[in-house]
Amino acid sequence: MAHQLLCCEVETIRRAYPDANLLNDRVLRAMLKAEETCAPSVSYFKCVQKEILPSMRKIVATWMLEVCEEQKCEEEVFPLAMNYLDRFLSLEPVKKSRLQLLGATCMFVASKMKETIPLTAEKLCIYTDNSIRPDELLQMELVLVNKLKWNLAAMTPHDFIEHFLSKMPVAEENKQIIRKHAQTFVALCATDVKFISNPPSMVAAGSVLAAVQGLPLGSSNSFLSYPRLTRFLSKVIKCDAVSDRLRRSYAGLAGLLSNRVLETSSTRGSKASSLMGNAMARAKAPKRDGGGRGVPCVQTQGTWSYRALAPG
Repeated sequence: MAHQLLCCEVETIRRAYPDANLLNDRVLRAMLKAEETCAPSVSYFKCVQKEILPSMRKIVATWMLEVCEEQKCEEEVFPLAMNYLDRFLSLEPVKKSRLQLLGATCMFVASKMKETIPLTAEKLCIYTDNSIRPDELLQMELVLVNKLKWNLAAMTPHDFIEHFLSKMPVAEENKQIIRKHAQTFVALCATDVKFISNPPSMVAAGSVLAAVQGLPLGSSNSFLSYPRLTRFLSKVIKCDAVSDRLRRSYAGLAGLLSNRVLETSSTRGSKASSLMGNAMARAKAPKRDGGGRGVPCVQTQGTWSYRALAPG
């Protein structure tokens, strides 16, 4: 009689223990210097791209965010993927019919950099309604990493958030709340073209500031008041002139996210995001101009396919 073995092993993601040495001032100074080397051009829509419009970036970014949420990727994957996408678009003209392929490839590479179990090419192709093939994605991966000169360890706002929180005299349970809200702000900032010009440290500082101001924490801790927290974040970044820029960044965050943060927070990790649904609703009505620059997309059973319109 054959014996059957029952496997009771459960696959768990292994993580390294937090290292306090990675949060000291020397590391922060190195990060502030390194973020300058991985910054995209703020004018690539005018100077490089002939077919890609800001609205197209918005739709593909929203799709990428939805994929990362459904796959429960690490928080750093999406902003890192958007960094790759913006840097590539700063260097190389891309046809609008290949923008989703580029977005999927950026997620593929970012997942390899940040995930213990990265996304597979086959899974990403399913999210495009199989409009691209795995071999196309792998070929595009080589094009992407070569164009970026293999400089893939870019700074993300999440790296700076941990530095800010580690220096804030706030209870640990409140830090967890601030972190979660700030991560939501970071994700939504990455979908908006207006924040391309802001370095990751500024996005992180603005996100922490916006998160704290949106939470009922300031009444119990005067450190979390708007003036004191602004001065603190400016000091951490080691630049007095950053205060005005930080205030502008916070104002931009408030204007962009005040009506969307609660909606997006409720959809993180869900199967069907209302944020993505809104993007799909807008995309179902293709728009044309004289040059046929429509931004159409087709939604099929939770997948999304990006397709170019021919001129009328």
